[in-house]
Amino acid sequence: MFSDSSDSSDDDIIMLYYYYYHYRKRRNQQKKRRMAAEVSVFELAHNGDFEAVVDRISKDERIVKQPDSNGRILLHWACLSGNVQLVNHLLDLKSPVDLSDDTGTTSLILAASAGKDLIVDILLEKGANVNHQNTQGHSALQYTCSKGWTEIAKKLLESKANINIADIRGATPLHRAASKGNLSVVKLLLEHKDQLKINARDYYGNTALHLACEEDRQDEAKLLVQHGADMHTANKERQTPLDLCTQSLAKTLTSLAVV
Repeated sequence: MFSDSSDSSDDDIIMLYYYYYHYRKRRNQQKKRRMAAEVSVFELAHNGDFEAVVDRISKDERIVKQPDSNGRILLHWACLSGNVQLVNHLLDLKSPVDLSDDTGTTSLILAASAGKDLIVDILLEKGANVNHQNTQGHSALQYTCSKGWTEIAKKLLESKANINIADIRGATPLHRAASKGNLSVVKLLLEHKDQLKINARDYYGNTALHLACEEDRQDEAKLLVQHGADMHTANKERQTPLDLCTQSLAKTLTSLAVV
C-alpha cells in the first residue's frame, strides 16, 4: 500500500512546530540570562529577585556589604522590595542592619516608609535602631505617620520609638500625621497621651493643630482639640490655629475646647 502524503505532510508540520517552539524557548532562556547578567545586583535586589541575587552572591560574597553609588547595600534595596526570603538571607549572611546610605537612611526607615510591615518586623527583631534619623532628621516613625501606615506606627511605638522625635524643621510625627490627614495615626498617637507633646511647635512655631487647620483637616483638628490641643498658641507669624481655619471650623473647635 502507498502512504498517505497528506498524513506525512501533517507530521512534518507538527515536527517543525515542535522544533521551533523549543528553539524559541532556548533563545528566550538565553536572552533572560544575558539580561540578568547585565542588570546590576542592586536592581535585582530592588526587584526582589531572590534566585538572581543568590546566584550573584555565590560568585562573590563580598557584594553583600558593598555599597552602590548612593551608599546603599543589597539589604536596603531588598527591604524596599518587600521580599522576606531575600531579606532574611542577607541578614543570615551578616549584612549590617543599621548601615546608612548617603542620606543617612537605614533599612528600617526605607521599609517603614514603603509600608513593608513584615520587613519592619524582621528588622526590629534583629535590633534595628528604631530612633535613627537621616540627614533631614526623619525617623521611621515620622515617615510612617506621614504615609498613614498605622499598623507599622503601632509596631514602632511598641519598640520604643520616640513619639516626639523632631526633624531638622522641628516637625514631630504628630505634625506629619495631622497635616496629611491621617486620622487613624493621629488617634494612635493620642493614645500615648502620657508621652505625647500635643502642643509641640516646629521651627515656624506651628503646632500640629496649626497644620491641621491650615490644611482643613477637620476631623484631625477636632480630635486634637478634644484631647487638649491649644487653639490660642501663636506661631512666628503671630497666627493661632483659629486664624488658619475656616469660620465654620473655628466655631466648631471653640465649642469643643477643653475647659
